[in-house]
Amino acid sequence: MTLTIQKNKVILEPVTQDNLNEYLTVGVKSYCEHYLHLWENEDPTPYISYGLTKEVVERELQDPNALNYLIQQNNKNVGILKLVKNCGIDEIADSDALKAEKIYLLKEHSGKGIGKQVLLFIEDIARKRNKKYVWLDAMQKGNPVHFYQKNGYIIKRDSEIPFPGARPNEKAMWILTKTL
Repeated sequence: MTLTIQKNKVILEPVTQDNLNEYLTVGVKSYCEHYLHLWENEDPTPYISYGLTKEVVERELQDPNALNYLIQQNNKNVGILKLVKNCGIDEIADSDALKAEKIYLLKEHSGKGIGKQVLLFIEDIARKRNKKYVWLDAMQKGNPVHFYQKNGYIIKRDSEIPFPGARPNEKAMWILTKTL
């Protein structure tokens, strides 16, 4: 089943074996367009090997707790989305929270309202699953944290990139939550 957001004709296409390679291509490209500066020698291999390989995503497709989507607009793949359906944080129980684990848009499609529509979709999915919170990680440096704050997310606490090879001065992250 394809889920459609009417405004801006953004479509979230569930990932299957048929579109898995496109999900990986768009995911790696969008990640590299935005985040190479985080990594020593601009080598994001620790992150890519953790979350954006065929083997990893095939396991996620079998996991009933994971939802993976290609973000499409005007018949083009413009980004990827991964949600974890039952994923608490700190004192928030798994049953009460949905985590937006990956929201990556290709650079040429950033800043065009797609991200806002994706956030509305995420929050709608969470409400339909009777969640009380949506949460995500964002880099402390840069624009994404401000984007999330403008959309009602609040900083819960600090965090950091958990993978080896991240530049020490770029590891700082925020955990942000939104109460539904």
